[in-house]
Amino acid sequence: MLIALYALVALVSTAIIWKGSALLESSAEQLSRYYELPEVVQGAVIVAIGSSFPELSTTVLSTLVHGEFELGVSAIVGSAIFNILVIPGVAGLVVDKQLDANRDLVYKEAQFYMIAVAVLLLTFSFAAIYNPVDRVADGPILGELDRGLALIPIGGYLLYLFLQYQDTKDYTPPPRDEEIRPGAQWLTLLASLVIILAGVEGLVRAAIALGEAFGTPSFLWGLTVVAAGTSVPDAFVSVRAARAGNATTCIANVLGSNVFDLLVAIPAGVLIAGAAVVNYSIAGPLMGVLTLATVVLFVTMRTGMALSRRESALLLLLYVAFVVWITLESFAVVDLIPSLPPAPGQAS
Repeated sequence: MLIALYALVALVSTAIIWKGSALLESSAEQLSRYYELPEVVQGAVIVAIGSSFPELSTTVLSTLVHGEFELGVSAIVGSAIFNILVIPGVAGLVVDKQLDANRDLVYKEAQFYMIAVAVLLLTFSFAAIYNPVDRVADGPILGELDRGLALIPIGGYLLYLFLQYQDTKDYTPPPRDEEIRPGAQWLTLLASLVIILAGVEGLVRAAIALGEAFGTPSFLWGLTVVAAGTSVPDAFVSVRAARAGNATTCIANVLGSNVFDLLVAIPAGVLIAGAAVVNYSIAGPLMGVLTLATVVLFVTMRTGMALSRRESALLLLLYVAFVVWITLESFAVVDLIPSLPPAPGQAS
């Protein structure tokens, strides 16, 4: 009975998120036209930041309220992998022939996203090297991430915004054929964020409850279920943009959301709390998987400057393989991440 109730909550929450993401996309598009922003900036900054608010909330709340910074990191890294593999994969399958890319996406957005992954990995490495936490024999490698180190990825995001600003200076907007009321659109944008947060909160709570009901390890649902739940706004916005023929906004939203998640959402919890402990033994391998997923997306977009249906299916298969691998790790069937928390009822 409880499982059916939580499943119903998940469905209702998904419908709420769908409505919120529709309002978000509409208001962001209108504001981008009003402020005469390029299409790639619209997707990579305005829509991306809005749809990344659930991930930002996850990190802040898990660190401040629950003292679980590692849970926030796993959810965001899992969300980034979901965004890179699932969203372009689904979007590439719902369009008629292929999901077109362009040189701005491939040579600016995708490559800067690779830099974002490297910057966050370096930040975690510096925490383990310069602020090591006492390690027990054969235990995980731990490092304290303080406010000083958290400013490194924040600085990377400021650089990203600077590059986007340069694009707006070089952009010649088309003439507007309609009157846009920016005040009303900003109110709609704020309302959409509230709706999205409410929907994601319900979806995440339902996922947690279902995970406990089925005896799922917390790390597993944090990396997959919670991550996918917080990525729902990104997925809805991107897929809707792809079906409308706005491939640039679709892919730029994915890359921009991930840049925001890695360079802002993760360090935000540290900046507020003051410090947090990073389990580098887990973070390192997961960042390696994220790097591999990013390289695959970059290569598939570069071939013909488009994602074909076959390449889209490959991205989805890679995500399925990732979920299977993490599940096997969680239940100690494989041991590529020795410090991964065991499933409930297993000996640690």
